[in-house]
Amino acid sequence: MESLGQLEVLCERLYTSQDSTERAHAERTLKCFSTSTDYISQCQYILDNASTSYALMMASSSLLKQVTDHNLPLQLRLDIRNYLISYLATRGAKLEPFVLGSLVQLFCRITKFGWFDDKRFKEVVKETMNFLSQGPNHSAIGLKILNQLISEMNQPHPGLPASRQRRIASCFSDQLLLQIFQISISSLDQVKNDVSILTKDSVGSKMQELAISLSLSCLSFDFLGTSFDESSDEIGTIQIPISWRPILEDPSTLQIFFDYYAITQSHFSKEALECLVHLASVRRSLFTSESSRVKFLSQLMMGSKEILQTGKGLSNHDNYHVFCRLLARFKSNFQLTELTNAEGYSDWICLTAEFTMKSLCSWQWASSSVYYVLGLWSKLVASVPYFKGDKPNMLDKYVPTIIECFVSTRFESLQSELSDELSENSLDNVDLLQDHLDFFPYLCRFQYESCSSYIMKVMEPILHVYMEQANLQACVENNEFCMTEAKLAWIVHIVAAILKTKQISGYSGELQELLDAELSARIFQLINVTDNGAHRQRYGEISKQRLDRSILTFLQHFKRSYIGDQAMHSSKQLFSRLSELLGLHDHLQVLNAVVGKIVTNLKSYAQCKEVIDHTLILFLELTSGRYMTGKLLLKLDTIKFILTHHNKEHFSFLEEPTCFRSRTTFYYTVGLLIFMEDSLPKFRSSMYPLMQVFVSLESAPDAMFRSDVVKYVLIGLMRDLRGIAMATNSRKTYGFLFEWLYLSRTPLLLKGISHWIDVPEVTTPLLKFVAELVMNKSQRLTFDSSSPNALSGSYVNFGVFELYGDRALADALDIALKMVLSIPFSEVLAFPKKLFLTYRFPREIFYC
Repeated sequence: MESLGQLEVLCERLYTSQDSTERAHAERTLKCFSTSTDYISQCQYILDNASTSYALMMASSSLLKQVTDHNLPLQLRLDIRNYLISYLATRGAKLEPFVLGSLVQLFCRITKFGWFDDKRFKEVVKETMNFLSQGPNHSAIGLKILNQLISEMNQPHPGLPASRQRRIASCFSDQLLLQIFQISISSLDQVKNDVSILTKDSVGSKMQELAISLSLSCLSFDFLGTSFDESSDEIGTIQIPISWRPILEDPSTLQIFFDYYAITQSHFSKEALECLVHLASVRRSLFTSESSRVKFLSQLMMGSKEILQTGKGLSNHDNYHVFCRLLARFKSNFQLTELTNAEGYSDWICLTAEFTMKSLCSWQWASSSVYYVLGLWSKLVASVPYFKGDKPNMLDKYVPTIIECFVSTRFESLQSELSDELSENSLDNVDLLQDHLDFFPYLCRFQYESCSSYIMKVMEPILHVYMEQANLQACVENNEFCMTEAKLAWIVHIVAAILKTKQISGYSGELQELLDAELSARIFQLINVTDNGAHRQRYGEISKQRLDRSILTFLQHFKRSYIGDQAMHSSKQLFSRLSELLGLHDHLQVLNAVVGKIVTNLKSYAQCKEVIDHTLILFLELTSGRYMTGKLLLKLDTIKFILTHHNKEHFSFLEEPTCFRSRTTFYYTVGLLIFMEDSLPKFRSSMYPLMQVFVSLESAPDAMFRSDVVKYVLIGLMRDLRGIAMATNSRKTYGFLFEWLYLSRTPLLLKGISHWIDVPEVTTPLLKFVAELVMNKSQRLTFDSSSPNALSGSYVNFGVFELYGDRALADALDIALKMVLSIPFSEVLAFPKKLFLTYRFPREIFYC
């Protein structure tokens, strides 16, 4: 490169050229500046003399890579650091933002990497103060440096061992972070009085933004070194050091962020709220006394109450979302007694209830934010049993209203979703549905008697309409069906979530069980309706599928709460009430109703894999209760029918290609039931449907064996057999399967692999079945010593092979290495998993 001018041209091409070839040439030419330490002085020359921002950017980024990747001499690093301070002081205000950002990052990186090498690296805050004492432009550079320094200290770098990284961050936190936070507060206070004359594009506005960002960076610092997920809203309790106590107990600290939220533009008012969220999350033990903690809480409550009253800034969605998070922190970090004792609690809880109902009504706009507000209410009611305060908590006044608002607004949302085909149905968004329903049941159980009455009052007329629609059949418009089914699906999800809380929170008592029975009876009544009359023709409708998915969720939670091996002994009140309401007199009759729904779904939903999979999960859970529910299932005629008629004629999903993977789960469940009694005659009779498949495939002529019909039958059979093999967990049950399969039926496996060797769609399930068959889990592969099946092995010193002239090991290694070398190197690099397998294969041979 002959001149600085040529270099500047190359740098401009590197960053701006649309021609990939031109960019690649520029990158290759300039690569030496970032890889060779001999070019460090030339990078400095470019910074001093280049006239284009792109050349400055190249020099800065090259030095950053040099500092990160190379262990440069201490004096050289100090020289670079001192040069950067001087450069930023003299030229920083005139640099393009992207160049300034890169140079600031370089300065902070070299400061971090040299933290324990020389005490001069730790003087960074002192030197930054020189910037802050000058004009606005230099003050902005100083705040940028401090922001970037915290970011560097808070994130790991590949060039630093984890232990050294943590030591540096801890030392920085102990020695400088509080001072930096104080600088951010003083900077906010300094420009606050000028806010009336500031515009969005002014230097002063930028100063505000940088100062608030610096405060947030300080409060977001990873004090414990737990490497939390910065993308998550969940921040937990912040373990701020005790040295921060005076500044956090000072009322002006909280107030400055409330003031900035009220007077600044929305583009960084969000950060002011974020700071308040973090301050509301500081550990309880930080405060000097209980009175100082209550004083801090009262100020938080009064500030948030003012926002609730005025609604200022909440029309901005980001502000709205963060404010919901702030409300959630009140109960996460403070006790209910403390809340009720705080100044203005009665007004605050009233305004929060109004805000919650408005959020629920604005379901399209606030759906992702209301999660936090519902979380606040659920935590409030969960702490009522431990409440010891003298002042009323007023929850009994507002919680029932919130419950009714939740249900009514869900119904309102359904009408909009039904009319707008492009909008996502809330019943299909599993994560959002789970977020809302995780908290709602705690609210219901707070005043369960009135809440359950309300749910039944809402459900019964809808259920009555649904029953009438079943009788009217073709006279009912499809939209009417869809709306009714959508409303029922929401109610069923709510009831399912309420039952789920019995497992989670330990809610118990005779009254709770009786009310569970009342709600559950309505759902069992609905189950009887869904599969009768006109509803039989609606299995292809999405709304019917949503309803049945909600019913399956209910049955799962009902099973876990009341039909589990332990729960069955402690649920007398529930089953007594179900007997009165539905005539389901014992566990066996309830199980029969559940199994009946499972069979109906498996017969009717061949085209809907999602419902099939959900149904099979429930079926497997029922079967897995080996000591009680599993044994009871064998008494049911429906289960006896399944064990002898598990074929496509009765369960059409078995021949649906989209459900092929589900077949393994189905047959795993069937296998568990077959082997529950360890009876060889019952095993043989149960395997008859699969025997017929074997016979049909064995009789197929070779000319037809490559047909699609045979292919899909073979794939299905292999998946079925794998499920049966997975269910053999003892020597005896494995022996049933092995003797049934070997030798009379294994030739079909060889025929299948030889005819379809080039079709992974066939070979994969076949080889997976064989892999499952030969896996010695639970020590099931144990044969008598006289049995020809008794193949066993142990470790052999590989030197013995050579001694006895046995080439088995040498041949195996030769084949393995040839396989490794046959894979193109580009594929090995493109598929890391393949790289791992190519390494592991020969290694395993050595270990054998």
